[in-house]
Amino acid sequence: MKRFTITALVAMATMVSMPAVAAEKKALAFVVNAASDFWKLAEAGVKAAQTELPDFELQFRYPTQGTAALQNALMDDLVAAGTDAIMISSADPKNSVDAFNRIAAQVPLFTTDSDAPQSKRIAYLGSSNTQAGIQAGEIAVKALPKGGKCMGFVGFLGADNARERIDGFRQAVKGKSIELVDVRGDDVDFARARSNVDDVLAANPDIICMVGFYSYNPPKIYEALKAAGKLGNITVIAFDEDPITLGAVRQGQFAGTVVQDPYQWGYEGMKLMAAYLKGDKSKVPADGLIIVPTKVIDKANVDAFEKQLKARIGG
Repeated sequence: MKRFTITALVAMATMVSMPAVAAEKKALAFVVNAASDFWKLAEAGVKAAQTELPDFELQFRYPTQGTAALQNALMDDLVAAGTDAIMISSADPKNSVDAFNRIAAQVPLFTTDSDAPQSKRIAYLGSSNTQAGIQAGEIAVKALPKGGKCMGFVGFLGADNARERIDGFRQAVKGKSIELVDVRGDDVDFARARSNVDDVLAANPDIICMVGFYSYNPPKIYEALKAAGKLGNITVIAFDEDPITLGAVRQGQFAGTVVQDPYQWGYEGMKLMAAYLKGDKSKVPADGLIIVPTKVIDKANVDAFEKQLKARIGG
């Protein structure tokens, strides 16, 4: 009996001295609004953050289609799988408030790119889309000193990022004899994005300027203008840094493009959520807005900008 007791005590002491089993890593997810090359930089930012957050598992998720219903279903799946915090670019913020609030009641929820300020999200980290729209309008003012009629193209007409960019553009061109006649939506259907441009070229010969408000719109404008033999004859103002867009800026076929910094959204977004889960809420401002500046790219700085992009995504 005495031997058994000593053996048991030794076993207990050994168990106490053994290193504790590592705690399960907390999971953070970055959910985008649609499958687009635009998001590759944000994904690179998330990967960079992973190297600095070894105690967290970082995920980058695309919905199967760019709809609010599939985005919200994806968030439900992430929460059910044990995800601890989510950052999302909303495809339809106005009609997703209830779904966002349901998620926010379970895990910390943040937004990026397209905000949902009416929801209970904790903070928005991304561009000032109004300011980006103003910058695009300033490109138009410089490129069209005599004014003219413009047509816009965008993915989700109801998304805050689209509405704010359009409003900012109109604000910048007001009183400059430049009119944004209309904006055609395509719901991130690339074939429709191209056909929208083709339709305008056929039906609106008075349009001398086109504005691509989402990253894939300028390349579709480029394709349509090239096919119609009008590349360089119509002023194009772009958003974001698709390689076709940057090439057109370099060749003088586009007047310029307004670029965001999705790399920082992914990188800083993950660090923000990690800090929040650790109890550090100091990085969340009182107004819930963390603005990452946008920048105008033209022929003068396109080469330096593209070099930075290649460094970030490994070529």
